Amino acid sequence: MKKQYTSGELFAKFLPYFKPYRHILFFDLLCAAMTTVCELVLPMIMRYITNVALIDLSSFSMEIIIRMALLYLLLRIIDCLGSYYMAGVGHIMGARIETDMRRDAYRHLLKLSDTFYNNTKVGQIMGRITNDLFEVTEFSHHCPEEFFIAAIKAVVSFVILVRIHVWLTIIIFLIVPVMAVVCMKLNFKMRGAFRRQREQIGELNARIEDSLLGQKVVKAFTNEDRELEKFEQDNQKFLSIKKVTYRLMAAFNVTTKGFEGAMYLAVILAGSLFLYYRQIEPGDLIAYIMYVTTLITTIRRIIEFAEQFQRGMTGIERFVQIMDSDIEIFDEPDAVELLQTKGEIQFDNVTFEYPDDHNQVFSNLNLEIHAGEKVAIVGPSGGGKTTLCNMIPRFYEATSGSIRLDGRDIREYTLKSLRGNIGIVQQDVYLFSGTVFENIAYGRENASRDEVIEAAKKAGAHEFISELKDGYDTYVGERGVKLSGGQKQRISIARVFLKNPQIIILDEATSALDNESEFAVARSLAKLSEGRTTLTIAHRLSSIRNADRILVLTEEGIVEEGNHETLLERKGIYYQFYTLANELK
Repeated sequence: MKKQYTSGELFAKFLPYFKPYRHILFFDLLCAAMTTVCELVLPMIMRYITNVALIDLSSFSMEIIIRMALLYLLLRIIDCLGSYYMAGVGHIMGARIETDMRRDAYRHLLKLSDTFYNNTKVGQIMGRITNDLFEVTEFSHHCPEEFFIAAIKAVVSFVILVRIHVWLTIIIFLIVPVMAVVCMKLNFKMRGAFRRQREQIGELNARIEDSLLGQKVVKAFTNEDRELEKFEQDNQKFLSIKKVTYRLMAAFNVTTKGFEGAMYLAVILAGSLFLYYRQIEPGDLIAYIMYVTTLITTIRRIIEFAEQFQRGMTGIERFVQIMDSDIEIFDEPDAVELLQTKGEIQFDNVTFEYPDDHNQVFSNLNLEIHAGEKVAIVGPSGGGKTTLCNMIPRFYEATSGSIRLDGRDIREYTLKSLRGNIGIVQQDVYLFSGTVFENIAYGRENASRDEVIEAAKKAGAHEFISELKDGYDTYVGERGVKLSGGQKQRISIARVFLKNPQIIILDEATSALDNESEFAVARSLAKLSEGRTTLTIAHRLSSIRNADRILVLTEEGIVEEGNHETLLERKGIYYQFYTLANELK
């Protein structure tokens, strides 16, 4: 996600978000034009009043005063109505665009593979779809509005000023391009500073999230000082980046103020000389000064908006970096729904290597699992047991070869229907922040309370759930922190019971439990596996003795297979694992 984009590329990706709100944008710009015209008419009113009063005071009547006052009052009413629409509806449009972008980013993140999340900090991702997009609301509203207003004021002011005095206008507008070039260079540097600032706040968020989620480990190893030191390093780095940013902003402001002073100085010197030689009327000079003030105010607004502009562009850039992250696993155009599966799985010459570091896990692996068969997979760490199982629901894609389900390549099924027929129970159970009921009901959309309770009974979880303070409505805490490991595991099994898939993957589901919990969970898993194709990854060999077939997977592939008794008789790798496990008891 480190790719950098030109402003043109960012605008090209951002502009489509205006399309649903083009009518609002049109009226917003119309209101901007009206308020701008109202502002530009005032100097003309003052010019008219001053010239009439100085040239022919006898013609300066109450009728002229009232007429000019009513004209200005009408303009102010139009200005107020337009400003209300711009500040209210215009800002809401910006908020809607921000909401649409956040929705698209989240939808895209859900489609990204495990490889993406293995290499990206969650704190960085959260910063991109929350803090970074906050800036988009102001940007999407003010960007077209401010530049549109600036264009109108610059063009109209130039035309009027030229009609008042050509040479004075040329002198003033010779300063503008020099000012624009210098400000653009400073702007470019500011954008880089804002980008580094956003990246560092993402790192800071990731650091905070990591240490707070692991706060028990921090306390257990009395490493509070170490974590504080690491946090302070990131915190100070963020401060140093902000210092650079503010210095650039200060230089930017001083530069613009210098150019503003030069423009006013030109008006004072040249305007006074032209007035002295009777080449300009006093009322014209007053109007001229007012228009120059309007022009300078416009330039200052654009300059002040530059900071917001750069923040917005940085937020858009970091959003686009997410949206341009490749979706590696997706539905093929002709993918079909997998309505019901028998559970027959085949690996045909499957090779897999991680796409980021090209570390090969296994090569030309062949395996056939029959419908309803209970297969256990054992082997040394890093041998590819979990990876093999994760390839069945397409969490990872085979580098070469194919995986078949019921005789058909799994890539020919839609992802949703494929994964809908597979249930997974992992060692590291993830419970969402919510109630017990909500976590079990996550297994099937719109499940009734009776169905949830029935699933909990099958998982052996109903009894302990009933003893909780609020039963099924008990709040489990973040990641289920209020429950024991065995309780969380049985809730996750209940979730799979509710889903009722034909294929079950048990990824070391009992390895982190105590003996009592392991026994309770093992009974639930045995019930869950009945009549289903089951793949079990286990380090505790006692939990797989009753498997129909046991596979020994190493870096060289499947080196042994058979049932428990057969493998013991061979006295190979499985026999060594089993003997070692008994010695450690």
